[in-house]
Amino acid sequence: MSQLEINFSIAEVFVRCFLGILFLFQGYDKLFVVKIRHVVNAFHNEADRKHIPKFLLVLTSYFTSITEFLGGILLITGLFHQFVPIILAINLLIVAFAFSFLRPMWDLQHVFPRVILLTLILLLSNYFYFGLDTLL
Repeated sequence: MSQLEINFSIAEVFVRCFLGILFLFQGYDKLFVVKIRHVVNAFHNEADRKHIPKFLLVLTSYFTSITEFLGGILLITGLFHQFVPIILAINLLIVAFAFSFLRPMWDLQHVFPRVILLTLILLLSNYFYFGLDTLL
């Protein structure tokens, strides 16, 4: 393995772990600290004005929260490294669509860095050497 490949694989581990920590704690916060019902309540009025059924709001809140929590753990450990970034990309697309639908002028400061880091992970996926997938 060349020095360039080693550097790319170290960059992949760093970005993967960094993004994994962001997703893990975001999902953890929504699931165990704030709780899903409070997340739903935060968007209930806006969703009601846009005639979005409550079950859809609850479903997407659970999906995004669980996906972020488990996706963060899997990113950090390097397990299912081919599938997790794709699932998290779908998660971010759902979040972007929901926010854009509910609030057309929403702040990208929390989502955009995750999009960039996730794109970087997808680009560096050929340099995946350090994770549970390579051990198993």
